[in-house]
Amino acid sequence: MALYEKPPMDKLIEDLKILKEKVYKGGGEEKINFQHGKGKLSARERLNQLFDEGTFNEILTFATTRATEFGLDKNRFYGDGVIAGWGKIDGRQVFAYAQDFTVLGGSLGETHANKIVRAYELAIKVGAPVIGINDSGGARIQEGALSLEGYGAVFKMNVMASGVIPQITIMAGPAAGGAVYSPALTDFLIMIKGDAYYMFVTGPEITKVSIGEEVSYQDLGGAIVHATKSGVVHFVAENEQDAINITKRLLSYLPSNNMEEPPYVDTGDPADRAVQSAESIVPTDSVKPFDIRELIYNIVDNSEFLEVHKLWAQNITVGFGRINGNVVGIVANNSAYYGGAIDIDAADKAARFIRFCDAFNIPLISLVDTPGYVPGTDQEYKGIIRHGAKMLYAFSEATVPKITVIVRRSYGGAHIAMSIKSLGADLVYAWPSAEIAVTGPEGAVRILYRREIQSAQNPEELLKQKIAEYKKLFANPYWAAEKGLIDDVIEPKDTRKVIARGLEMLRNKREFRYPKKHGNIPL
Repeated sequence: MALYEKPPMDKLIEDLKILKEKVYKGGGEEKINFQHGKGKLSARERLNQLFDEGTFNEILTFATTRATEFGLDKNRFYGDGVIAGWGKIDGRQVFAYAQDFTVLGGSLGETHANKIVRAYELAIKVGAPVIGINDSGGARIQEGALSLEGYGAVFKMNVMASGVIPQITIMAGPAAGGAVYSPALTDFLIMIKGDAYYMFVTGPEITKVSIGEEVSYQDLGGAIVHATKSGVVHFVAENEQDAINITKRLLSYLPSNNMEEPPYVDTGDPADRAVQSAESIVPTDSVKPFDIRELIYNIVDNSEFLEVHKLWAQNITVGFGRINGNVVGIVANNSAYYGGAIDIDAADKAARFIRFCDAFNIPLISLVDTPGYVPGTDQEYKGIIRHGAKMLYAFSEATVPKITVIVRRSYGGAHIAMSIKSLGADLVYAWPSAEIAVTGPEGAVRILYRREIQSAQNPEELLKQKIAEYKKLFANPYWAAEKGLIDDVIEPKDTRKVIARGLEMLRNKREFRYPKKHGNIPL
């Protein structure tokens, strides 16, 4: 007689169901209720809302920690504080992981990290986006250096996946120390407002002890701070459901990987539709500010524009829209802030967005209205030269279709940074209101005619006269057009039609680049 007789299948299945029920409850009903009490969903509830119903498939469901120190041998949980797998979002295959705060505070240890890494490995193999839902107490202290190695493994996968598959992070809880860097390495970071959500490298307590500065959790690392001051956060969500909705909307503009085209949608908006309000939106007075977003809404299909980094560096506007159903990335100066001048943050914001679009085959549209770079010692000391060079690098490096429309001012180095022919723009158009020059009229005249003005009997009168002459020469696009720097001067109402036709022509664009390991962008 056998020493062990395996139970019948129905008993094995019953045992499996009991075990899975235990898995699905994470840290238990009490901790789930505590999570709900803080206004937060459980990890599984988040995934259920993210994925199409009934499509999520879990991996490494029963994995547990191998550590035994500090009571972990008696405090094991299936899943080890993170749920990972794949499913469908609006019918498209997507991978995701969600950290479970009810299990050991969602802390990251060796097995926890291995599950995230495995999800990434599969996602890269099949070419599918990865969404991370972060809600963790950080490194699992009980596992010592193994938890730090785990973070390193996750960071490496973030880097290996960069430019291959889209990566989106939802900050659905706290993050401190090394835990903040995986979100920072992903393409887009969505953070929820509220006291339960924050991220920083060094917390308020250590900040106070180290440098004597007192600051609250929210003032140091809340969603609004990171969306307006640091630029770490791309989108601010009102709540967890809003974060999931933003994620789904963002995904609708992105290809699944770098070998595919962005998803086409028949929007029903005619490609040759006139932009009737364009002339009224943009003042002909070049110093009068206006919000470029109003023009963008009128150009893109059905006024649908997903702005990225909406609250940070608002002197430049970037985001996704569609023209004739095709996804485009838009980079536009916004004169409602700093007159549309480019500063350090604006250059960083634009360069990052440009490089993402280029990595994932999204054409770039530049709408130009800039007087130049923001002047002053603050910008120079902080490296506007280095940061401004990032935009030049990003546009030069990009091989996707690039179309530029100069709607008003385009002066100096900022004119180049917004993508011109010599930098690699495929098509450059201008409105009749365009002004293209090395610098603004008054500054140029004071340099060109300095001695004449100084020696004149009536310096102010001569200054006005010379400014008028300069404006007549450069306060229009025709001088540049005559030199072949502008492909055509167009009526504002034709902007959408011209861009749509240009995109159609450039659909099969190919560009050669010299073989190299990688470039050295001026970081």
